[in-house]
Amino acid sequence: QVQLVESGGGLVQPGSSLRLSCATSGNTLDYYSIGWFRQAPGNEREGVSCIVISSGATSYTNSVKGRFTISRDSAKNTVYLQTDNLKPEDTGVYYCAAGPLPYCNADAPAGLYNYWGQGTQVTVSS
Repeated sequence: QVQLVESGGGLVQPGSSLRLSCATSGNTLDYYSIGWFRQAPGNEREGVSCIVISSGATSYTNSVKGRFTISRDSAKNTVYLQTDNLKPEDTGVYYCAAGPLPYCNADAPAGLYNYWGQGTQVTVSS
């Protein structure tokens, strides 16, 4: 079992930044990837970014490339998503998820991930 807890969301103006955190506990994540997904009202859950824990390899969906950065702190068992230059279309509930994936693609289906957090709300509005 793996537990994940997201934090760091909030209400910000366009152009602002937030750092989202995904604290993990439970089984070792050495063979896992962590993905960040988001879901806006009325929309399907979409992949944003992911990181392979063992190698640090990362992937981003096109709409966030150059603005979001995913990273991991193995000592703290935490994965971060730094979100810069936020836009209104980035609004949604952000979830982190863990899956036994030796490689990851940010646009891969959510169904590949076994464990999910409860989400943190990000609202970008002027």
